[in-house]
Amino acid sequence: MSTPRLFVESDLGPGDEVPLSDSHAHYLRNVMRRADDAPLLLFNGRDGEWRAALAVRGKSALARLVERTRAQTAEPDVWLCFAPIKRARIDFVAEKATELGASVLQPILTRHTAVERVKVDRLRANAIEAAEQTERLSVPEVREPVDLARLIAAWPTGRRLLVCDETGGGPPIAAALGALDEAARVAPWAIVIGPEGGFAAEELKALRDVPQMLAVGLGPRILRADTAALAALACWQALVGDGRSPTPRLAIDYLTSRG
Repeated sequence: MSTPRLFVESDLGPGDEVPLSDSHAHYLRNVMRRADDAPLLLFNGRDGEWRAALAVRGKSALARLVERTRAQTAEPDVWLCFAPIKRARIDFVAEKATELGASVLQPILTRHTAVERVKVDRLRANAIEAAEQTERLSVPEVREPVDLARLIAAWPTGRRLLVCDETGGGPPIAAALGALDEAARVAPWAIVIGPEGGFAAEELKALRDVPQMLAVGLGPRILRADTAALAALACWQALVGDGRSPTPRLAIDYLTSRG
């Protein structure tokens, strides 16, 4: 039987008793059918992962921390900036980008963006669930949508920009990332993906004017926006980020225990 793994906002430390939310209490008691002293795993993105024991208190519940199972580790600092798309597909992007290790999910509004209303709370819920299920020790920051022009105007100094250019104005992504020097590899990054209709010409020009910008292509096929976002992030992680690290034994044991 797998051990439930939950994201909490509370600080985590030896001997702490952490109140669980009503939704967590309902999930553990009524869905997972867990009773007193059932094992849990908790993480908050700051204090590592902790083994805990469930304590049921009527309709509420808390977790008594037992020991830390994993220390908090640094993750690659890579933003995913993407134009909003239809509901099911934007949920998919939030979930899979979390699995792929994005540190920030930033919806951007462009000239050709067809969807302007973004439910940030829903995206964050998808990100939390993905982090809980995939051994991740943090949850990406999910930001409010911002106009692309405003994002560019406030671009942080030193953050490199990977622009996915469907017009053919850049080299293949694998060749471009494979040629980076060490200083570029360890720098903070952001990946920018346009909407289904692509970037307007003036938007591409503004993106190309950002210091330390790298425009790339994603191959011979025109990808849908959600596919392009995840393909670009996967390539970046494989060639620049922590995709170059081996899979930890913990994850192998975890998957084996789930059958």
